[in-house]
Amino acid sequence: MYFFLKNVVDFIIAFFLIIILSPLFFVIIALIFVNGEFPFYFQKRVGLNEKVFTIWKFKTMNDKRDESGELLSDEKRLTPVGRFIRKSSLDEIPQLFNVLKGEMSLIGPRPLLVEYLPLYDNFQKKRHNVKPGITGWAQVNGRNTLTWQQKFQLDVWYVENISLLLDVKILLYTIIKVVKSEGISSDGSVTMEKFKGNL
Repeated sequence: MYFFLKNVVDFIIAFFLIIILSPLFFVIIALIFVNGEFPFYFQKRVGLNEKVFTIWKFKTMNDKRDESGELLSDEKRLTPVGRFIRKSSLDEIPQLFNVLKGEMSLIGPRPLLVEYLPLYDNFQKKRHNVKPGITGWAQVNGRNTLTWQQKFQLDVWYVENISLLLDVKILLYTIIKVVKSEGISSDGSVTMEKFKGNL
């Protein structure tokens, strides 16, 4: 019953947030355009029951490459505008469209890269038993400062304990985290290092 209610609430909240935040959408799009970049970033991610979908985000990095044609490190490609957007978590706003399409929830485990699928063990795969979310239990308990194993433990705990009260708790914690800009980067990097399996 709660999953049906959760889907309905997700759609309603996402719909109204898109309307309310539309002026902010246009401001961010204009700022990114001024910096010479296309405003949106699209990437394949894994969702409910391991179904692949395309996630929407605001673009925070440029596409600069080295002499051999390889992309520069994330730190070197992160633009000043992108740094602000990432720090304030505004880069996540376009995922409201993923919620409208039913591919994501407002709250759930963060959707990860398709290339990680063959690397999961049976315990870690449980994170795909619910829709991925814009924010989640791992995000409010450390986000990118956590190790991969810590993230998976928190994700699976959420899947096994999902409830209305837990989602409300995560939502409130998320607001606090965003205001404080906590857990955005892992140690020594602006992004989380890639998952390489259970080595």
